[in-house]
Amino acid sequence: MAFDGFSDQTLSRRAMQAELLDAETELRLAYAWRDHRDEAALHRLITAYMRLAISMAAKFKRYGAPMNDLIQEAGLGLMKAADKFDPDRGVRFSTYAVWWIKASIQDYVMRNWSMVRTGSTSSQKSLFFNMRRVQARLEREAAARGERLDRQKMREMISTEVGVPLHDVEMMEGRLAGSDFSLNATQSTEDEGRQWIDALEDDAAQADETVTHAKDVDTLRVWLVEAMGQLNDRERFIVRERKLRDQPRTLESLGTELGLSKERVRQLEAAAFGKMRKSLETQCSEVRNFLA
Repeated sequence: MAFDGFSDQTLSRRAMQAELLDAETELRLAYAWRDHRDEAALHRLITAYMRLAISMAAKFKRYGAPMNDLIQEAGLGLMKAADKFDPDRGVRFSTYAVWWIKASIQDYVMRNWSMVRTGSTSSQKSLFFNMRRVQARLEREAAARGERLDRQKMREMISTEVGVPLHDVEMMEGRLAGSDFSLNATQSTEDEGRQWIDALEDDAAQADETVTHAKDVDTLRVWLVEAMGQLNDRERFIVRERKLRDQPRTLESLGTELGLSKERVRQLEAAAFGKMRKSLETQCSEVRNFLA
């Protein structure tokens, strides 16, 4: 069922003109759809309860979404309810459908509230739709007692009242504090005003950091060359194969090539690292763990 091209008034008028189903007729239609996939029965069931979907959609207009879109989502929730409804449970379809309609509308509102994802967990949804109402009630009750609640105390009371973690309350407070705005918007009304995007910090390394890092790398390379110079040919070979290759070789493969046992290669490696560490420590104590 699609609603594109119809105004809110037209949809509401059509829904109000739809038949009212008694319990027996509703049950017969539900069985016809579940057992025989009778599309005519489904259409009749959906049409009869569109007034319920529209009524629920109207309650969410305050969140700024177009009414036509809210009705679309309510209709989708109603169709999901019809598809999953089990008439054998003895529950009226309208009672069952309410939950699916509400869930569909809430998901739509939260998806479109902000470009930043507002929340997806049950506690975050509960906060999104109840936080302001609970906060207003707590403020009224505090005023009646002659108290004034600071922001932190209010967050803690909302957390307890709604039954969600405090950090979720803090997160949702920030989400609801303001709407999205373009980073390309100017910071002032002047024609030459700087854009907000110009105020964002560049994550890339700064020039002085890049120069310092390059100098440190060059220095360390010199120290490593000097340390390698303290080793004999076999020790240099082992260090190169174990530390300087993209895919370091195993002790066993080196032992096979050198005609040594795996344990002997490990001992030679440890001795070579010891010589290099001693050489490096004479240059700077901060590189003592380089060969750990």
